[in-house]
Amino acid sequence: MDLKELQKDPKMMEIMKEIGSIMQMRSKQEQAEKVKNFRILNENAVKGQILFTGSSLMEQFPITEIARNHGIDKIIYNRGIGGYTTDDFIAEIDTVLFDLAPSKLFINIGTNDMRPREDGQDWAVHLLSNYEHILQQIKERLPECQVYMMAYYPTNPTVADNEVTRHLLATRTRENLDMINEKMATLAAKYDYHFINANDGLCDAEGYLKKDFTKEGLHMFANAYEVVFNNIKPYI
Repeated sequence: MDLKELQKDPKMMEIMKEIGSIMQMRSKQEQAEKVKNFRILNENAVKGQILFTGSSLMEQFPITEIARNHGIDKIIYNRGIGGYTTDDFIAEIDTVLFDLAPSKLFINIGTNDMRPREDGQDWAVHLLSNYEHILQQIKERLPECQVYMMAYYPTNPTVADNEVTRHLLATRTRENLDMINEKMATLAAKYDYHFINANDGLCDAEGYLKKDFTKEGLHMFANAYEVVFNNIKPYI
């Protein structure tokens, strides 16, 4: 039986569904552990510093090391959590944002919302509604904070190495990323926040994330984050 036949086999589909449920439970457990660890760290964190927060694309940004390598000695915290959606972010917004009371905030959250929803709601509508709720809270609770909403990074479906990644990238197309980034820029202007597109230099001639910058078409290596850092350095 070849791969296509296996994918159509009812027993195999049930096994894959069970594996998916186990992986999701494991992911939630890992996220809960990260939240607990951040809460502990937040108790002694210096308030009023620079904060980078969001999902895995922020969690994997070695911002502190890169900044120091470039001679920046400021205190920079990273509270990104892999797999986080805007719903997850809102549920733990104190831990990943407000407990640190940052004076300057760089946020990248929402790429995990870019997928068909079980409730049938349009993912873009849900994402924008949640993001605006986040911005409203920031405006109310940290009125003096400088907020930098980062554009979503490009992807590269041509190097996706497994079905899970290909499934995720099916929605994170160039067209969808351009569309949602444009709406994010409008949302930033509404709240008088900064929208920064740090993607200059990340793409190849076809507009995809460069192959030597990405692990599997979605997440990025440190060389890509060096490019991002140089693009946002004036704001840090």
